[in-house]
Amino acid sequence: MKNSLTYKYDFLLRYFKEHNPNAASELKYHSAFELLVAVVLSAQCTDKRVNLVTKELFQQYPTAAKMAQATEKELFEYIKSVSYPNNKAKHLSGLSKKLVSDFNSKVPQDMEALQSLPGVGRKSANVILSVIFNQPAMAVDTHVFRVSNRLGIVKNAKTPLETEKQLVAHLPQEDIPVAHHWLILHGRYVCLARKPKCEECGLTEICSYFQKEG
Repeated sequence: MKNSLTYKYDFLLRYFKEHNPNAASELKYHSAFELLVAVVLSAQCTDKRVNLVTKELFQQYPTAAKMAQATEKELFEYIKSVSYPNNKAKHLSGLSKKLVSDFNSKVPQDMEALQSLPGVGRKSANVILSVIFNQPAMAVDTHVFRVSNRLGIVKNAKTPLETEKQLVAHLPQEDIPVAHHWLILHGRYVCLARKPKCEECGLTEICSYFQKEG
């Protein structure tokens, strides 16, 4: 059946493996620490803006040990053009100090430890686990939440956590890290929040939203 979940997931996997097999984060980074910082800065902010800010920030503070020595005011000067810069300067100061004191300056590889860092919630932790450590973790941001619900590959998922659990249950484990990027990029460039570009979308055959609208 074309509207069965199995068919939808098979179709989605085939489509993205053909059209975007090497999907990756649009955040620029050279280490686990740099990605962690970029992800914290990206909350309610565009990747484009974050990349503009981190270029100089990482030149000055490329490691947790270096950043831990900076004051919040010094960090603020580098990141003041992102959203909520005061809070984020506090988070960066706190997480870099905690990495140094509790984790030997290394980014931890498990959910609980990552979430103990200031500014790191479940979504951010999942990004680190999937992108850096290639674990089958699915970060659900607004794009992933919207696209999953519109396509109908999740059922009655009212929260990011419900969406995450359903996606992880249905996607092959080895595809979960890249599937996170497929859904984000699709939401960012095709399945837009206000006016989705359905005429450009290769997934209309399995899309509950398109079939309802049509």
